[in-house]
Amino acid sequence: MIVRTTAEITGTDRDVAGPGWRSKRIVLGGDGVGFSFHETTIEAETVHEFHYQNHVEAVWLVEGDGTLVDLDRGVTYELGPGSMYLLDGHERHRLFARTRMRMLCVFNPPVTGREVHDEQGVYPLVAVD
Repeated sequence: MIVRTTAEITGTDRDVAGPGWRSKRIVLGGDGVGFSFHETTIEAETVHEFHYQNHVEAVWLVEGDGTLVDLDRGVTYELGPGSMYLLDGHERHRLFARTRMRMLCVFNPPVTGREVHDEQGVYPLVAVD
């Protein structure tokens, strides 16, 4: 059994931040459970483009509101607390946070914690040790 709190991983290598976002990686590939689980915060009035070519991501928005654009299909979705989106087709997407957004995210295959978004917003597929 694994029990962790976001407080205990704050400030560790599981607490990763970039311009306008922060991801607390609660479960990682090294935990050996087949997925990773993150609490991600996107700051208000920021725009981010992502394209997870190597991962499927499910996102559940628990706080805040914003707009999600599927860049592959040109479809826009309004997001608020309780919204979920699943990137099951590896869709390129843009996220605009009107207010600070807090999301719970699951990745499959799991991320290891060593990934960094490239210039297209892609995480490379990094093998679990």
